[in-house]
Amino acid sequence: MADFRDLRIAIIGAGMGGLGAALAFAKKGFKNINVYETASNLGFVGAGIQMPPNVVRVLDRLGCWEEIEKDSTNVKETSIRQGSTNEELAHVYMPDMREKYGFPHCTGHRSSLAGGLYNGCLKESAIKFNFGTSLVKVLSWAPKPRILLKSRTQEEPFEVEADILLASDGIKSLTRTQMLSELGLTSEEGDTGQAAYRIMLHRDQMKHDPEMLALLDSDMVVRWIGERRHIIAYPVSGHNIYNLSTAHPDTNFAGATNATYTTRGEKKAMFEVFGTFCPLVQRMLDLVPEGEVCEWKLRIHKTLPTWVHGSAALLGDACHATLPHLNQGAAMAIEDGSVLAECVSRIPADKLDDAETITKTLKVFEMLRKPYTTTLVDLASHSGRVLHLGEGKAKEERDRLFRENGKSGVVPDKWASPDVQKMIYSHDCVKEVIEKFDEVFASIA
Repeated sequence: MADFRDLRIAIIGAGMGGLGAALAFAKKGFKNINVYETASNLGFVGAGIQMPPNVVRVLDRLGCWEEIEKDSTNVKETSIRQGSTNEELAHVYMPDMREKYGFPHCTGHRSSLAGGLYNGCLKESAIKFNFGTSLVKVLSWAPKPRILLKSRTQEEPFEVEADILLASDGIKSLTRTQMLSELGLTSEEGDTGQAAYRIMLHRDQMKHDPEMLALLDSDMVVRWIGERRHIIAYPVSGHNIYNLSTAHPDTNFAGATNATYTTRGEKKAMFEVFGTFCPLVQRMLDLVPEGEVCEWKLRIHKTLPTWVHGSAALLGDACHATLPHLNQGAAMAIEDGSVLAECVSRIPADKLDDAETITKTLKVFEMLRKPYTTTLVDLASHSGRVLHLGEGKAKEERDRLFRENGKSGVVPDKWASPDVQKMIYSHDCVKEVIEKFDEVFASIA
C-alpha cells in the first residue's frame, strides 16, 4: 500500500535550505528526492556563519551536527564596542547556552555547515543531486508539478514531473517570480540601503599582533558599532580563521539597475567606510590583500502574499530573506526543510493524489512559519537601525541600555539580548508541527 514515502520530491537549489530539506525528507523515509542545482558542484564558498541553538537542534536531529561541531567555536560571550574607540559598551556572557536550550551556540565556516549537510545527504540513497541543472520554467503547479530544466550536459531542455515541488532558489528565486506572476501578485524588494564586506583573516596574518591573537583565541563574538555601520567578528575553523562581516551604507550599488549582488571593491574605499574606527580595526582591515576586497549588496523582499501555489512551496531566502544582524538566515532556511518534511509526512495514504490536500498541507507549513520568520526578519532590521544610530538622545538611551549589560533582560543588539535569545533559541520548529498541524490544517478553508 502506498504511503507518503512514495511521494516524489523535487527541490530547486542546493543551498542551506535545499540541503536541509533534502536531508529532512530522507530522514522521514521519503524514497524519491531530487535536488536540482545550477552550479556544477557545491563549491563551498562564503565566510563565517553563526549556528544558534535553534538550528543546532535541527542539525542534531538530522544526524549531521557531530561532524559540523568539530570545526566550530562554542560561543561563551559577546562584547559590543564603540567602533571609534574600542570602548566596551556592553559585555554579555553566554556560558550556559547548552544548559538553557539543550544545545550550544556556535560559530563556524559556511563550508563546514554546508559540507556537513551535504555529507549527510550523500549517506541517503533516496537523495539524488543533479548538478549543472537550471530551472527554466514551471510548466504546471498542480496536481503534479512539471518543471522544464536545462542541463549543461544536454543540448535540449527536458521535463520532470514530481508530486511536490520545493523552491529553495534564493533571493533571486525564478520560482517565486513566476509563481506570483501567475497568481497576479507581485514581489517587492525592500531597499535596505546597506552593503557588506566579508573578510577572513588567517592565524598566520594575525599571530604577530597580541591584541588580534587574543580575539582569535577567544570564544567571543565582538561587534564594533558606529553611525550607519558596524562590524561583527568571531573565530571559526578551530580558531584558525577570524571572520569579519560588516554592514555599511550601500554606495557602490545604490544606482545599479541590474541584479548584480557582488562587486570587486577597493581597499581604499573600505578604509574610507571605516576610517573613523579604532586602530585595532584599522590593523585588521589592513591585512586584507589588495584586490581581494569583495562587497555584497544586502537585499531583502517585503513580506510575500503567499509561499504556496498548487503543489509547490517556497522556502528559505526565496520567501523570507533577511538582513544578517540577527544571524538567523541560514537557520530559518534549514528549519523550513524540517517543517516541510514533518508536514508532508502527515498526508494520509488515501489523499496522496489529492491536489487539494497537498496544497492545504503546504499551507500549514506557510501558516506555521510565516509569522515566526516575519518576526525575525523585522527584528533583524530593527537591530540594524538601533546599532547604526548617530549622535542624539536615541543613541544616549541605547548606550544606557547597553551599560545595563542585560540586567533588565533587554539588550539593544537583539542578537545578544536575553529576551530575544530565549524566544528564538527555545523554539522547536518540529515540535510545533507535531502540536499544531491538525488544528491549523482543519482551519484552512
